[in-house]
Amino acid sequence: MDKAFRDKAFRDKAFRDETFWNEADRLLIRYGGAFTPRVIERASGAHVFDRQGTPILDFTSGQMSAILGHAHPDIVATVSSAVASLDHLFSGMLSAPVLDLAARLTATLPPELGKMMLLTTGAEANEAAIKMAKLFTGRYEIVSFDRSWHGMTQGAASATFSAGRRGYGPPMPGNLALPAPNAYRSPFRSADGSHDWESELAFGFSLVDQQSSGSLAACLIEPVLSSGGIIELPPGYLRRLREMCDERGMLLILDEAQTGLGRTGTMYAFDRDGVTPDILTLSKTLGAGLPVAAVLTSAEIERTCHERGFLFYTTHVSDPLAAAVALTVLDVIERENLVARAAELGGLLADRLRALHDRYEVVGDVRGRGLLQGIELVKDKTSKAPADALGNAVTTACLERGLHMNIVQLPGMGGIFRIAPPLTISEDDLHAGVDILEASLKAVLDDAAG
Repeated sequence: MDKAFRDKAFRDKAFRDETFWNEADRLLIRYGGAFTPRVIERASGAHVFDRQGTPILDFTSGQMSAILGHAHPDIVATVSSAVASLDHLFSGMLSAPVLDLAARLTATLPPELGKMMLLTTGAEANEAAIKMAKLFTGRYEIVSFDRSWHGMTQGAASATFSAGRRGYGPPMPGNLALPAPNAYRSPFRSADGSHDWESELAFGFSLVDQQSSGSLAACLIEPVLSSGGIIELPPGYLRRLREMCDERGMLLILDEAQTGLGRTGTMYAFDRDGVTPDILTLSKTLGAGLPVAAVLTSAEIERTCHERGFLFYTTHVSDPLAAAVALTVLDVIERENLVARAAELGGLLADRLRALHDRYEVVGDVRGRGLLQGIELVKDKTSKAPADALGNAVTTACLERGLHMNIVQLPGMGGIFRIAPPLTISEDDLHAGVDILEASLKAVLDDAAG
């Protein structure tokens, strides 16, 4: 009887899952990549759970966003309270939470970044930043990295070079690419074989200068390119980039959607370099998994743009719910000392990943900082040849063992696992995730060896 019951339950589950995915195929517009083959029903802390109740350790914090983990009690309480009292207003109305957030958020930043606009998504924030840069400078050319990802709206997508450029007609005019400083694969080398990022940056800007029509407005970059394969700017790079922008009268816009609010072990990734951008965009981490974004800039830029008629009047600009959530995120980060925690756990993670690099010929590189790190899988360390099939197989093996991993596969690069667990993850769960990753890698390699 027990066996018959179990068999029936298994058949019912399989039927329900097959029906679900058939309905998904029938009803949904596909928007890039395949769905993870599990139906997720709830999430808590560092785990998501499928409809059978199977826990899956979330090494991506949702879409690199849920820095406090899933269903954090403070966020749940804030959302419940705000929805019941003050969640959305006419865009020309203002509420206290928005002003409170502006005060709290600007207090975490250099004094130059004293003006805030509250929005909902990273693409929207980058769109606003691009428009401000164009209006302030009176120019229209935007420079970004050749592995960049800044969003899917028109201006942000035009500054995105890592994917999505084919088949849509001309992008916004004036978007120019700068080579991303990929220390593992860059052809620019010093005599000792180390990455010569200074020559690479100079060469990149020489190409920009040649292509420019004389209308350089801004450089828009991420301090750590996440979708570009966890490419970290070398120490000194951001300062030199700032100088080169200043020499050309360009603004520097930093997109800290994934690196902001402690993820890299400092409150903002640019803190490491002591370089203040002209415009800063935040999203993902600011909402801890909910749609919240912000643009921050100087009083001078804000005043000039306002005088010139800056318009970014959207449905959810200055929404009180978004402000209340962001305020709670800042509260939890401060109370639980999560910036220092990210630095500490990041050190443990780096040690574990470097050990994988030492043990496995297919682990070509380890990079990143804090709780935003990655490993690049290759066929072997000598050739550095991409190993796409290996990356896909390891991703599947990890999921079977209860770990969700995300792999980035770009032309000319190996599969890069992006590892970005919540800042609240326990040490035990962090080690458990790396253990599953290693077990999965070993199992795939053993199977391939026959």
